[in-house]
Amino acid sequence: MFLQLKDSHNLVKIVDIQELLDPSSEIVHAKDQEGQEEQETDIYQKEELVFPSGEKLPRCWLDAHYRESVAA
Repeated sequence: MFLQLKDSHNLVKIVDIQELLDPSSEIVHAKDQEGQEEQETDIYQKEELVFPSGEKLPRCWLDAHYRESVAA
């Protein structure tokens, strides 16, 4: 899966989808898609990422307590 960095608009390839979906994890391991060579895996904050369309990541991927604030 590819996501985009908010500030630079560079694409990154997510290494572990489960890590992305886990709301208790604030980071994700991904590879920058810069250049033609395969890049090294790096760590990115989930809050820095959006979908390539510019849409934000779902709240349930970012906030482990998202249901509690909705119910209140």
